[in-house]
Order: sequence, then structure tokens, then C-alpha cells
Amino acid sequence: MLGELVIYLALGAVAGVLAGLLGVGGGLVLVAALAWLLPSMGVPVEAAMHAALASSLASIVMTAAASARAHARRGSVLWPVVAWMVPGLLLGGWLGSGVAVRIDGEVLRYFVAGYCVIAAAQLTFSRPRAPDGGPGPVPRGPAMTAAGTGIGAVSAIVGIGGGSMTVPLLIWRGVAPVRAVGTSSACGVAIGLASAMGYAAHAPAGALPEHAIGYVYLPAAIGVALASVLAAPYGTQLAHRLSGPVLKRVFAGFLLAVAIALIAGS
Repeated sequence: MLGELVIYLALGAVAGVLAGLLGVGGGLVLVAALAWLLPSMGVPVEAAMHAALASSLASIVMTAAASARAHARRGSVLWPVVAWMVPGLLLGGWLGSGVAVRIDGEVLRYFVAGYCVIAAAQLTFSRPRAPDGGPGPVPRGPAMTAAGTGIGAVSAIVGIGGGSMTVPLLIWRGVAPVRAVGTSSACGVAIGLASAMGYAAHAPAGALPEHAIGYVYLPAAIGVALASVLAAPYGTQLAHRLSGPVLKRVFAGFLLAVAIALIAGS
């Protein structure tokens, strides 16, 4: 049990840094790692991918909150954007988790990998409408709520905090990359909460043998969350030291690496 806890704490530290640096809550790397690790921890192979997604999302609640708090201290969270997106994020996260529990684990694996490649390409080739570092626009309105619904649903299906969709969306709308990352972190709290609750409620009875609520494997979720909360501020500090273009390239490269790891592990 001690060895298992150490592994989850190490994953949490990585997830926390990524949460602060990229605004993704570390969800993508957590899904890939947990899908590989959980069968050796007693989770049935056929349920491993769903448990990885659910546990990642549960841990993201605290990880994203720590990252958002650190970004807010630096003034890089656009709260009006968050307010418009949260209703859609909550609805989408709940609905998406209900869909995900009915999809085969291997199909989910390829869905996550393909999505990572598309998001990386979008980041690589998009161009912001406002110079990095300037105030830029503050996107708001029903369109942002609708976008939140889609982001929440897809995030629940791929087990992430939505940063790899929210960040490109906000950059496309002209928001400076570092502010897009900070705002995405705050949005990730809503996604993680609604999605994790959905995976707990929508899972079939006895989905995991023990130490679980539905598909949420508690040792992984808690261990990752504890370490990630402490590590998130370090990622935030790094994000504010990098220029916008560098941050985008780091984000795109990270997504491609995760896609390769998921496909190689199938």
C-alpha cells in the first residue's frame, strides 16, 4: 500500500506542475498513467480505462482549484468568462460521464489520443487576435455557455480538466495565452466536480471491487490530489516566465507525447 501511495503522490506532483503550467489539471498524463497502472493495483482490466478517467477527474477538482488560486493571485483569471462557462461545463460534464460509461475502454483510449493530436495542431497553427501581455478581450455571452457544454462533455469522456479545449478557444478569441491558462484552470474545477460525480453515479453496481465510489478509485484520486495541490503553484510560476508562443509550443508538444503514449499502450 505504501508503494502504491508513493506512485500516486509522484503522479500528483507531475499533474500539479502541468496544471499550473498548461491549465490542464494534468488530466491527460494522469489518464495515460493510470490506465497502465490500475490493473496492477487490483482494478479489473476491463474497467481500468473508465477508472483512470473517473479518478483523474476527481483529482482535478483540487488540482485545478490550487492552480486557479495561484493564477488569480497574479491576475490571470478572467472571472466573467468563468461565470459564463460554468453552467455549460457542469451540464456537459454530467452528460459526458453518462455517455463514457457506455463506451468500451479501448475505444475511449483511441478517442483520447485522436483528440490530443487535433488540439495540438490547433494550438500550433492558431494565431491570437491580441498581443500577448496586453489586456485583450473578455469573451462572454451565451456562446461561451454553449461552448462550455461541449467542453464539459468531451472533457468527461477523455478524463481531463478541459484545458486543451478551453485554452485554444480563449486564445482564438484573442485572450493572451497566460490568461487563457489561468481561466482554464478555474473552469477545470467545475468540469472535474460534475464529471466525477457522474462517473460515481452512472457506474454499474460493483464496477470496482473495493476502495471506490462507482468508477472513482479513491486511493488514486486522493493521493494524486494531495501532491498536485502542493505542486501547482510551481507550474504557475513557470507559466508566467514563459512567453505566449513558447507556452503554446510546450502545450502542443505535451499533447502529442500523450497521444503517442496512449496508442503505444493499447
